[in-house]
Amino acid sequence: MSRWRFLIAPRWAGYLALVIVFAIVCSALGTWQLNRRAEALAEVARIDANYDAEPIPLDEALPELDAFDVEQRWQVVELRGEYLVDDEVVVRNRPFSGTTGFEVVTPFRLDNGDVFMVDRGWVAQNSDGRPSEVPAPPSGEVDVTARLKAGEGRIAGRTSTGREFATIDLEELAERVGAPSYTGAYGILVQDGADAAEPPLAAPRPERDEGPHLSYALQWYVFALLAFIGLGWAANQERKAREEVGLDEVETDGATPPARTQHRAPRRKEPAKRDHDADAEDEILDRR
Repeated sequence: MSRWRFLIAPRWAGYLALVIVFAIVCSALGTWQLNRRAEALAEVARIDANYDAEPIPLDEALPELDAFDVEQRWQVVELRGEYLVDDEVVVRNRPFSGTTGFEVVTPFRLDNGDVFMVDRGWVAQNSDGRPSEVPAPPSGEVDVTARLKAGEGRIAGRTSTGREFATIDLEELAERVGAPSYTGAYGILVQDGADAAEPPLAAPRPERDEGPHLSYALQWYVFALLAFIGLGWAANQERKAREEVGLDEVETDGATPPARTQHRAPRRKEPAKRDHDADAEDEILDRR
């Protein structure tokens, strides 16, 4: 195991910490995508259950003026009363078939005096950005079928101007009407046949689409796994490199190991240089 001892160095601990943090972030993003998929599937289930269901009386679906549950979205309700044309408003910046226009929202007074907001459909905007001509709703007492949807509330920095609203703010619409009004939900008018092709245009059917959230979630989880695989690959590459140069052991503090000692053969001493010519002469005489 000595060939893996370099992994206890501080720098490898840092690499491991970075990989763990990266994997946690990827896992969190994957979980977020799964949650978004669950929400999309829940919306698909609501469309299947409510959009084409038989209508029920409004007071049965919403027993209180502020009552509404998300599971009631697209639920079909029926009501009887008359439109309050004088309190009609339009909601700007509404997309439809690739363009922008206005939603026409007309208060509808029920037989008991309560007011329910009905979105009658979409109209285009003219050249100066104002709504085109809005056909008047039927006069007198009529029967209406609508699909429930939650109010939108207010958006900071966006206010109403005259009869032009920024959102379908049921609280503000109730104040405008000045009568007891439903503030939990409003209704999207159900239009059939020729009425659906005439302005205000009927809202399109919502799409049954869960989106690509599942594939995105799997990708994030794979990224988290690949981070650990990459770390293992890098560690193995360093082990091979160390074995090639014969470094089986390193300091655990990450310092560069000392260079190997090279053994050299001792040099043969050269005879000392004679400093004086007389010594050489004496040596010759001695030999004789």
